[in-house]
Amino acid sequence: MFWIMISVLLWGLLHSLFASSRSKEVAQHVFGARIKRTYRLAYNAFACISFLPVLVLLFMIPDRTIYTIPFPWAALMVLGEGLAVIALVAGLLQSRPLEFTGLRQLGSPDDHPAQLKTDGLYRHVRHPLYTAGLAFIWLLPLMTANVLAVNIALTVYVIAGAFFEEGKLQVEFGQAFHEYMAATPMFI
Repeated sequence: MFWIMISVLLWGLLHSLFASSRSKEVAQHVFGARIKRTYRLAYNAFACISFLPVLVLLFMIPDRTIYTIPFPWAALMVLGEGLAVIALVAGLLQSRPLEFTGLRQLGSPDDHPAQLKTDGLYRHVRHPLYTAGLAFIWLLPLMTANVLAVNIALTVYVIAGAFFEEGKLQVEFGQAFHEYMAATPMFI
């Protein structure tokens, strides 16, 4: 469990480091202004690929079952996971998916001003993707020690990452984001 949690937290540290404004500035200084076109896509690719060692550990380290939820409760949990997936997809669609993935930036080098998203799912929570992701991982009807380690570490990372992201949003959107924070809960 320990190594799984450490690997997730190291992944989260790298993920946050490369998401920082400072990393983007350094990349632009080293590679020039053109990096703005590919940074987001490369960042997302790196985030996915660098999570693979966590998955390898998840399956390589001996595991044990902590609990199994019986039917019909397990069916309700799977239904909750399905709703979480629907919320993830809806949140992604509201987050301009081509820009979120970095594909829009490939075709259009112009900087489009960022807009504070406060409608749709964002009207109910400031981080609908994080909320849905956490709901999905915690609604597993079968919990093993290794999955629990991943879930705990991901939960710590998501909560810390949300605060990190909100710091950037406060700088970017100022008073509008402060008003949004006052009116809208973070996760629930």
